[in-house]
Amino acid sequence: MIFRELSHNIQAVALYYSVFVITGPRQSGKTTLCKNHFKNYNYFNLEDLETREQIALEPKHFLKKYSKDGLILDEVQKYPELFSFIQVVADENPEHKFVLTGSNNFSLMHKITQSLAGRAALFSLLPMSVSELGEFDLSDTDNLLFSGGFPAVWTKKMPPYVFCKNYYNTYIERDVRQLMNIKDINKFQIFVKLCAGRIGCEFNASALSNEIGVSVNTISEWLGVLEMSYILFRLPPFYKNIGKRLIKTPKIYFYDTALVCFLLGIENESQLKTHHIRGALFENAVVIEFMKNRFNNGKDSNLYFYRDKSQNEIDIIEDFSEYYYASEVKSAREFHGDFTKTLKYLSGILGTPLSKTQVIYDGNTMNLENFRMVNFREIFSEPAEQQNA
Repeated sequence: MIFRELSHNIQAVALYYSVFVITGPRQSGKTTLCKNHFKNYNYFNLEDLETREQIALEPKHFLKKYSKDGLILDEVQKYPELFSFIQVVADENPEHKFVLTGSNNFSLMHKITQSLAGRAALFSLLPMSVSELGEFDLSDTDNLLFSGGFPAVWTKKMPPYVFCKNYYNTYIERDVRQLMNIKDINKFQIFVKLCAGRIGCEFNASALSNEIGVSVNTISEWLGVLEMSYILFRLPPFYKNIGKRLIKTPKIYFYDTALVCFLLGIENESQLKTHHIRGALFENAVVIEFMKNRFNNGKDSNLYFYRDKSQNEIDIIEDFSEYYYASEVKSAREFHGDFTKTLKYLSGILGTPLSKTQVIYDGNTMNLENFRMVNFREIFSEPAEQQNA
């Protein structure tokens, strides 16, 4: 059992809510987290049709009976009618506790905003972070990028390619076909692989539409499906008015780098060493570590990227309302003077609100004048709450 940092945040708000909702990708550890954090709660998996049929006989009675001692309902979006009953029971019995999990963010959040708005504490559990993997050997960057963060890869020593192959096939069969009626599944699979090859790039729906042979609307719908199912996400551009024509198209990144490797046909870390995607994959890994840090602290993403029409680009800008942090990501192991070029450029534009700048790369940590060069494993090795501090 690997301790998940999200537990700290769940514990911090435990006194204020009777309903807890935990979303995240399939196989990210939601069930294990719930069973270990809420050890004495009654557990039911709503993926099981027989369980759903039994609950349907007397749903309110079932909820009242089992929530008195705490009730975990896994994949609760499989039974959407249950949310209204949970609302009634939670209002009538505020001392009763519910823990709801789901891997389809759209279905789950739609029902929560309808029935449980203001009643539920919401959390997102992503695959394991670098700090959560602290007991494992993370010295080989290529192995870390190839292995990703899904718990089964590390705790069961499952080959990443084998895990991702079955993960992907199951996802296509179960999630996509349930979310929408895709007539040509082959074209959708091509779309997913093309997205994997475009991590760290601006998302161009028109270009993908022409390449695959489907409409732009279809591309947008497919992208939404991948986002709903926690396969990938869009990183928005930085919009602050600083007198420049800024790029307004989001970038795309995947929630786990192992899945990217699988989709691109990378079967071992040795192939990754010379692969053209390695730099983008390293950038993806760093961006998702920032995201995990925010989510594990119970916060929404505050991440953006900067790019203007002159092609000046910063990979990560953290928006803290009154000030900003900027990070440039480089996969190199040796320092080069031009690493800080765009950071200096942005410092001149933003001025004092840009209170921290750093280059995150694969070499040794060192301090330069006005900048910090830091190894990505070192910056993410501390628990999420310490990183946040």
